[in-house]
Amino acid sequence: MIFCLIILTAVFVGVVFYLAKLVVLGLEQRADEDVLGAKDVFRKIIEQKDKAQGEKAKLEREAIQIFTLYDMTKEITRHFNEQDAFKIFFRKLKENVIIEDCQLAQDLGEVFKGGVLPNDYSVFVLKSKEKKLGVLLYKGLDPKDKEKFAILAHQFALALRRLKLYKDIETLAITDSLTGVYTRRYFIERFDEEIKRSASRKSTLSFLMIDADHFKMINDQHGHLTGDLVLKEISNIIEENVREIDIVGRFGGEEFCVVLPDTDMEGARVVAERIRKSSAERLIKAYDSSLRVTLSIGLSIYPTDGKLLEELMDKADWALYRAKSQGRNCVIAFGQYQK
Repeated sequence: MIFCLIILTAVFVGVVFYLAKLVVLGLEQRADEDVLGAKDVFRKIIEQKDKAQGEKAKLEREAIQIFTLYDMTKEITRHFNEQDAFKIFFRKLKENVIIEDCQLAQDLGEVFKGGVLPNDYSVFVLKSKEKKLGVLLYKGLDPKDKEKFAILAHQFALALRRLKLYKDIETLAITDSLTGVYTRRYFIERFDEEIKRSASRKSTLSFLMIDADHFKMINDQHGHLTGDLVLKEISNIIEENVREIDIVGRFGGEEFCVVLPDTDMEGARVVAERIRKSSAERLIKAYDSSLRVTLSIGLSIYPTDGKLLEELMDKADWALYRAKSQGRNCVIAFGQYQK
């Protein structure tokens, strides 16, 4: 009897230990699962944090790019000179990327002088709507900044295209479409500026009024297309015989006008005679016609003949009328009749 009780007790204790072991194993397995779950949760938290930081960094980069591009474009469009625009671009480039040098060229032919690219330089072609606007020659660019460099360069290309459009519009607004010289309106603006400049510097200025002799007869006999070619050639003759600082405009019809800064009466006479002789000697070929055209020229001097634009124009026009009345193909100065 006692033996049976001992055996039952031993079995009971064994069962208890077995059950206890199962419980412990279950708790350990659950603890392991909890640890793994916690690790997974922590990993996800880290990933989300990294992702959030990545998104934040991305947004920061985009914000920097947007404001940089906006500031650069805004500053560039205040200038109408490509070299000035490039200086602004290069300054912005140095502020945002690591780069040793960058230069602007018009085309690849200018870059590959002698057929060889300069040492350590790379080429970036500036394009807008498939139209080549220029070439960037650069070296020492940090590889990490290649994408940012490309973004800034593309924006610079857009700014260059905008500058070209501005120039084209300005040219259309101030240039006579037939002859290529300044329009009357823009010429008068420049004339007024030169008068003010001469007044501030206490210097002289000369004004020429030029008229093509018998131009109506040319139109009547040879047609208006021939007349247009004659006007183009007269404008060429005038521009060939003046300086770069001189201002040439078409006053209307067959009349042209020229402002000669820092020029007295003697100098103005020399220029006017040179223009007149050049025209008289030029054989103009227009379609089936070959003809010569003479010019009559009247001139006035600032400040001797007047200090206002209207005075100088009226007196040059009066001198032109005298040149016409004296047989044409001559130069008359207003001052020569006022002594």
